Amino acid sequence: MTDGAAPAPEPPEDHGNRIVENAVLLVFFVVLVAAGIWLLGTMADIRKVQDCAAQGRRNCATIEVPDRPR
Repeated sequence: MTDGAAPAPEPPEDHGNRIVENAVLLVFFVVLVAAGIWLLGTMADIRKVQDCAAQGRRNCATIEVPDRPR
């Protein structure tokens, strides 16, 4: 039961576009992982300060000492 028409030709694959898409996805995942690592570090710092404050200590803030020029 064919209608006599030839099958539609398949479109050629565009490998250049696929490479760009893969590069964009790779950059997205790298940024996502970096943001996750930063977020985990920040949460750990906050947890340390909260644990210190929960113990009743008063000097829980981090002290940042400026570098002295030599």
